[in-house]
Amino acid sequence: MTGAAGFIGSHTCVDLLTAGYRVIGVDDFSNSSPHAIERIREVVGPDVAGNLDFVELDVRDGAALGKLLGGGGRGGGPVYAVVHFAARKAVGESVRMPVEYYDTNVNATLRLIEAMREHGVRRLIFSSSCSVHGNADSLPIPEEAPARPTNPYARTKWICEQILSDLCVAEPDWRVIALRYFNPVGAHPSGLLGEDPRGIPNNVMPYLQQVAVGRLAELSVFGSDYPTPDGTGIRDYIHVVDLAEGHRAAMEHLDDQTGYRVYNLGTGTGTSVLQLVAAFSEAVGRPLPYRIVGRRPGDVAELVADPRRAAEELGWRTKRGLADMCRDAWEFQRRNPGGYDGVAG
Repeated sequence: MTGAAGFIGSHTCVDLLTAGYRVIGVDDFSNSSPHAIERIREVVGPDVAGNLDFVELDVRDGAALGKLLGGGGRGGGPVYAVVHFAARKAVGESVRMPVEYYDTNVNATLRLIEAMREHGVRRLIFSSSCSVHGNADSLPIPEEAPARPTNPYARTKWICEQILSDLCVAEPDWRVIALRYFNPVGAHPSGLLGEDPRGIPNNVMPYLQQVAVGRLAELSVFGSDYPTPDGTGIRDYIHVVDLAEGHRAAMEHLDDQTGYRVYNLGTGTGTSVLQLVAAFSEAVGRPLPYRIVGRRPGDVAELVADPRRAAEELGWRTKRGLADMCRDAWEFQRRNPGGYDGVAG
């Protein structure tokens, strides 16, 4: 699992380990903390933690990847499948840093594919995004809707999807599932695992969390003039534990057929930024300060996924609502006001 110490990766590690999988996690900690690996082991307990191996590496390092896949981790043996999370992931940052986004997201995927080919690993779950659709013609967005990415981050995800699709045509023995989702939030209900980005957060929920504990003064709401009921952007927020369970469902169905498949993972329900602020304020128990500012380049008014295909073919549905997302996110931040590394302010 690449990006195993990240927000989604760490929760998916917990889910797969609990379900009986052995996981080899890799991460370079460029936007995560080594403490996340310790927390994964703490959450699953000592009887299961032994099934997690970890190697620190940059996924763009093809030689290191090849060595890892060839050796099968500490215990040896073949690698069954790869889950690829490692990527830069912030829309606004990608507009400012397009070259870095193309380098990290596209080149890492290419190096990973090359290493997998070399060592006979042909199963891959790819972390994609509903943002590849951009300004959609209708909502909720089905998988077959046209791709119209509006920012470098979304374009990197779409390019990677095209690479994987072409690969499966050229080499039909591959089994690849791309999972598209938008705005994972929440945290593990234990309060031990959550979202803890390096530096100032680029996404709304971790920013709100840091406002709530006083690390940041107020939330900037980017735009209040979108064609939505309250003028702020609408997104399909999904609880990270539901999302982790979706990756396990994909793993369990990888062998259903060869080739390339795409599934949306979402609730099918949109929530505006102001609705999210209100819900998180309720979880915290007090109003949180925010300020309306101009639109952010690359953003669109509304993105909501149609999750019916995942329900029908993977047997997966979300179980947790917005109140659960906010409660669990606040519990993590309350217990870890300075994040995993304990650095407040």
